[in-house]
Order: sequence, then structure tokens, then C-alpha cells
Amino acid sequence: MMKILISVLLLGISSACASYPASNKWAMVTQPVKAGEAQSIGAYTAGCLRGAVSLPPNGTGYQLMRLSRGRFYGHPDLIRFIERLGQTADTQRLGSLLIGDLGQPRGGPTLSGHRSHQTGLDVDIWYLFSPEAAIRNLRTDERETWSSPSVLAGKSDEINHGQWSLSQEIILEAAARMPEVERIFVNPSVKRLLCMRKTAHDWLRKIRPWWGHDDHFHVRLKCPANSNHCLGQEPLPESDGCDNSLTWWFSAEAKTPAKKQPVQTPVLPVLCDDVLKE
Repeated sequence: MMKILISVLLLGISSACASYPASNKWAMVTQPVKAGEAQSIGAYTAGCLRGAVSLPPNGTGYQLMRLSRGRFYGHPDLIRFIERLGQTADTQRLGSLLIGDLGQPRGGPTLSGHRSHQTGLDVDIWYLFSPEAAIRNLRTDERETWSSPSVLAGKSDEINHGQWSLSQEIILEAAARMPEVERIFVNPSVKRLLCMRKTAHDWLRKIRPWWGHDDHFHVRLKCPANSNHCLGQEPLPESDGCDNSLTWWFSAEAKTPAKKQPVQTPVLPVLCDDVLKE
């Protein structure tokens, strides 16, 4: 039944995309390239994916949300990572992880303008842990309408402790300690809380503050060993990030919106032309 549902949703996505400019063809593709070895190509913000695998809607310790978006594809490394993290959540009885966006069947830019998630190595995971989802499969309407609340108190920089618990800290540490993880983006207030609470800071190096991310954290994997055309990010700083570099995120400069610049169409690697045509 779930497979039939996903097929119907993908057909709806394909039809809806027909009204968008033909230049954005990536969101119109409903099937990954199945031939050959999985390859992440290009940069996280300008790339594509060959040999993507879809994340099953339900697994041990996790459930996939927002099926209608069709962004549940990733490099096999990403699928394995999510499944292992779900096992951790289940073993430690934290509740069910609710998984947001991975990527499109062949990666590439999305219609929403989300700049990352293009090479099959990124995933959004909600801060909301659902004990209910741990004992039953969520209905389709629940997956589409449930939202993850912000962990911030109103519009402040303070953590809302009614929406934060030790479970989030446990799962962030577990994810950061996995060797395939490149970095994890969180709200600066979350980073500050972790810096204040933890005595062992070695894993905090991978926890990186970024705008937004108050209702989910964003995990980014390293380029797979066999993906020769995958472009990684600059190396992480050696420090744990609990220094003056974190203080900047709470400054007036960080909070002052920059003037909006025209949206730049990402320049994808030439190899992505072949991925789109296959």
C-alpha cells in the first residue's frame, strides 16, 4: 500500500512541475539513474547524484515525513546512516526520529530554491521525537500536516526547555560521532547550549551554527570514497567552536539581514548533464 501511495504522489509531483520553467528539470525526474555505481557529483549546493536509493518510509527508530515532496532519495551511504541513527534512537528508547528532506531522485536544485541537498549527502532531521510514531506507522495526512516546533522561546535566542530534552543531545552526539558525518548544522542557540552543558567537547567540532535550524538539524556526510567528482567542504576548524566564533552569531551583525541578492542559478558540473539525460 505504501509503495502505491508513493507512486501516486510522484505522479502528482511530475504533473505539478510541468507548470514551472523548463530550465528546472531536476524536480520533474521521478526515477534515479539505476545503472552503475552510486556517485555523488559536484558540490553540496551545485551537484547531482547517480545511483540514488530511496529511504523506506518506515524503519526501526524512524519515519519519513512529507512524502509528497518526493525528496526521499540519497546516496546509499546516507540511507545507511539514517538507518543506523534510527537504530540508536530505538535502542535508547528516545522515540521515533522524524525524517524531513533528503534529496531528489537525481539530486540537483529543487523548485523551492533549497540550495543544498543536491548530491544525496544531506538530510534534515526534526528535533521532534514522537513516542506515538514509535508504536505505530503514521498516517499519510499526519506525515503531511505535523510540524516540528521551534526549540527557541518565541523570537528570542533562548532555548524553550519545554521543547528540548536530553534526547536531542544524545542523538546529536551519536550522529556527530559517526565517522562518515562531515558536519551538522544547528541553530546557534543549540550550539551554545551544547557548549555550556557538555564536559566532553570533542564531538562538538562537527556541530556548526547556522541561521534557522531551530526546528530541525541538518546532517551532511563526507564525500564517499569512490565519488571522484564529489567536492567536499573546507576542513573544519580544529577547535570545538565554543569560543568567540560562536559569540559572533548573537551579534547585531549576524542578526541584520543582508540586502537580498538576485538568486543565482547554480552552475552544475558537466557530468550532471549526462545524469539528467540517462
